[in-house]
Amino acid sequence: MCKLAGKNSHTECANFIRVLHHYNKTHVYACGTGAFHPVCGFVQVGSRGEESIIRLHAESLESGRLKCPFDPKQPFASVLIDEFLYAGTAFDFLGKDSAFTRSLGSQQQQQHYIKTDVSEHNWINEAKFIEAYSIPDTYNPDDDKIYFFFREASKDDGTTDKTVYSRVGRVCKNDIGGLRSLTQKWTTFLKARLICSIPGPDGVDTHFDELQDIFLLSTKDERNPIVYGLFTTTSSIFKGSAVCVYNMADIRAAFNGPYAHKEGPNHRWIEYEGKIPYPRPGTCPSRTYDPLIKTTKDFPDDVITFIKYHPMMYKPVYPMGGEPVFARTNVDYKFTQIVVDRVGAEDGQYNVMFLGTDVGTVLKVVSVTKENLVTEEVVLEELQVFAAPSPIFKMEISSKQQQLYIGSRDGLVQLSLHRCNIYGKVCAECCLARDPYCAWDGYSCSRYIPASKRRARRQDIKYGDPESQCWDFEENLKNEQSEEKLLFAVEYNSTFLECIPKSQQANIRWFLQKAGTDHQEEVKLDDRVIKVELGLLIRTLQKKDAGMYYCKAQDHTFTHTIIKINLKVIENEQMENTQSKTEDEEGRHRDVTPEFRYRYKDYLQLVSSPSFTLDDYCEQMWHREKRRQKNKGSAGKWKHMQEMKKSRNRRHHSQYSTKNGEGTET
Repeated sequence: MCKLAGKNSHTECANFIRVLHHYNKTHVYACGTGAFHPVCGFVQVGSRGEESIIRLHAESLESGRLKCPFDPKQPFASVLIDEFLYAGTAFDFLGKDSAFTRSLGSQQQQQHYIKTDVSEHNWINEAKFIEAYSIPDTYNPDDDKIYFFFREASKDDGTTDKTVYSRVGRVCKNDIGGLRSLTQKWTTFLKARLICSIPGPDGVDTHFDELQDIFLLSTKDERNPIVYGLFTTTSSIFKGSAVCVYNMADIRAAFNGPYAHKEGPNHRWIEYEGKIPYPRPGTCPSRTYDPLIKTTKDFPDDVITFIKYHPMMYKPVYPMGGEPVFARTNVDYKFTQIVVDRVGAEDGQYNVMFLGTDVGTVLKVVSVTKENLVTEEVVLEELQVFAAPSPIFKMEISSKQQQLYIGSRDGLVQLSLHRCNIYGKVCAECCLARDPYCAWDGYSCSRYIPASKRRARRQDIKYGDPESQCWDFEENLKNEQSEEKLLFAVEYNSTFLECIPKSQQANIRWFLQKAGTDHQEEVKLDDRVIKVELGLLIRTLQKKDAGMYYCKAQDHTFTHTIIKINLKVIENEQMENTQSKTEDEEGRHRDVTPEFRYRYKDYLQLVSSPSFTLDDYCEQMWHREKRRQKNKGSAGKWKHMQEMKKSRNRRHHSQYSTKNGEGTET
């Protein structure tokens, strides 16, 4: 059926596990796509301390519809609380119709299967579910709610075109549906819009409309976690990603505020100003509000009718500070995943964000709040996790194990949350990194542990000021030992001077000291001399470019030299004379030199011309090799094969010799 519908036999027509939750001490509940025929069941895994057992209970297998998506790529969310599965997913083959449901539970419990009203498009429309959480509202467990985050296509502004909006929805855990209306449907479902935008001039904001991921950062008060939302733009012209942070108090305020009202499908949502029935729609049945209402079946008919047609709240939820805490615009990637870690440092607590992208990289960012309440976002690292640009579709963090787990279609990667050794070997570099995981211990940049009794732990996350932290700061500046390289390049060609700073915050400046002088002049940048992310690119090299280049990193008031590159320019005439002499040599050099010369010229063309790509070079080499083999004839081919065979034997002999000796085979 799956293949007949035109689905891919390898990437779609298989049983992809999408739901996996602990059900009790001995079993997990799992659901798979089942080749576009979702199925669920219980798997016995054994209790802790026992021998590992993995056994599927075949008799427990049941349809996974409304619990698990049909499509392995379809976004969805689920959480298993008190033996109930809450899931937001598409429930049809095409993935257009979606609902938020509750299922499972014991047979003795009344509140078994329940879902959103799919006949009402004002409830949920073409939704893509992101995450779901159980968050208590009061000290009374009867007031506990399930909050779920999603994006949907809607006509909120009254136009004929649908627009993507990000939402937060909630339902009461003890909702068992209505008595006469909304039977087996949520009677407490409400939703509100999540705003993530950058304020612009003249009141025009730049909106990041598409919610991609949510992370809840726990606090000491379990009722008030910090909500981190990851958003992207929907525009094909303006591309960007942003992180907005929300307070649970602001989310609850939106749900306790005015309701929205809509006269018809082509009308705009407006504030409802009529009479609101009692008890307030969306309130959980509990002693907190009315002891006489014990279940949702006790709600009056006017409450049920009101919430059926007024599930939307009028006021949206705005982020803390009114704008994103971190954003990237006009870049060739977008954020896909976010996890956050709360880290204790010498000068306070800091929230460190790990942001996955659709090109297989992870950004490590710390949010720093100054005395004037101005927030600074510091990029600590940007790691290329996967060799190929593979989108990161899942990230999990273990603060206890200090590990980050990253998933993509290419596999699973485990990374440490900190790599203090990359920040250099002196106190100033460690301090300038501003990584709350790391501090200078007097000998090296190492892991910072707040409870540690080790002395002289120097760290300044808020300002990154090495002068106030490093007592040997002036001495290190005097005795600075920078890496020095010698580089030869040919006149009229291109060359690249590589310089990679240890700190992401450093401002790189290039200086040139010419031979015979002790004066350094800052390199003037133009169309010929270009500063790029990883160094300095000089196109059309000239004799005057020769000299000692100093790559200096400036971070606040601290400036130090990362590398010194002594550039020697070989005159073009010398190169041509050398090639002419080489062409006159006899023997096998006569055969090798032209080929080497061609490849050398191709290499120069590849470096100096942005329009000449590596694919062009490879194709050119392929055609050249074909012509050469054709001209040489069968004798040439036989000779070439013999040479290749000898070369292969020599290479294999060398490998085995190395393997049998002290080295290792590569």
